[in-house]
Amino acid sequence: ALPSESQAAGPQEDCEGGSRRRVWGLWVTAGVGGTLVALYAVVTPFVTPALRKVCLPFVPATSAQIQNVLKMLEKRSGSLVDIGSGDGRIVIAAAKRGFNAVGYELNPWLVWYSRYRAWRDGVHQNTKFYISDLWKVSFSHYTNVVVFGVPQMMPQLEKKLEEELEYSARVIACRFPFPSWIPDHTTGEGIDTVWAYDLKHSRGCETKSFEITPETES
Repeated sequence: ALPSESQAAGPQEDCEGGSRRRVWGLWVTAGVGGTLVALYAVVTPFVTPALRKVCLPFVPATSAQIQNVLKMLEKRSGSLVDIGSGDGRIVIAAAKRGFNAVGYELNPWLVWYSRYRAWRDGVHQNTKFYISDLWKVSFSHYTNVVVFGVPQMMPQLEKKLEEELEYSARVIACRFPFPSWIPDHTTGEGIDTVWAYDLKHSRGCETKSFEITPETES
């Protein structure tokens, strides 16, 4: 007896179904692989700094921190640098106050985003952002320095800045103070606390008493 039409078509349909499954499998594999590669490209710049011995992890500045930094910059002029500038908030805010502001950041994604934000806010002519390791940069030509540091890096950074900065420089530390310097001004509370150090005082050129208060005029 001859096979029925359904019996004859069965092997062919199975073959076509298997081919379709293989094609879909290849598409799924390619999609997952592409997603993982893209994720790796995005995440690596954020994770790599954390693998360094001393690093600046990206933690966005709060609105209160930005306002406290700006308060410490009142009556100040000249160039400004933000060490570990993240998404550029401090640099952009300072540029809006008339400073020629520069940010150094190790994460290229954050640098590119900072440049976009500066362009969007109309201050791109007064701002610059560099992809660079802070330990490989000299800050000698800046008169205002902003630092969002972590405790383990502050002693080494304190020494670096003391060796490089001019007599008239002011260093503004956010979240964590420097271990040896005595701040000239302080404002804010908790994580929003900001300390300002005038190098002419920190180097012992002048002595002044200091009492920590929640907020003092800069």
